[in-house]
Amino acid sequence: MSSIGVFSAAIIGILAGWVADIAVAQRHSLFAKLLIGVIGSFIGAFIAQRLGLPLQGFWGGLLVSAVGAVLFLAVLGLVRRPA
Repeated sequence: MSSIGVFSAAIIGILAGWVADIAVAQRHSLFAKLLIGVIGSFIGAFIAQRLGLPLQGFWGGLLVSAVGAVLFLAVLGLVRRPA
């Protein structure tokens, strides 16, 4: 991956983590948002591939990553809740 590709992947990860933070009403650091976005991109890409959705480019990647990040934070919130 070129340096431009790594930079754009980091930007998409941060933006996806930020969107997920807003969606689930939580506050995380910039680094945590990046990690949430990267994990979300893997989850979103897996789901999009299974559903056969051909989302490509910056906006497609951002959409897939954001949806995956929201799902990740939602599941994490269910697991971390006290009984």
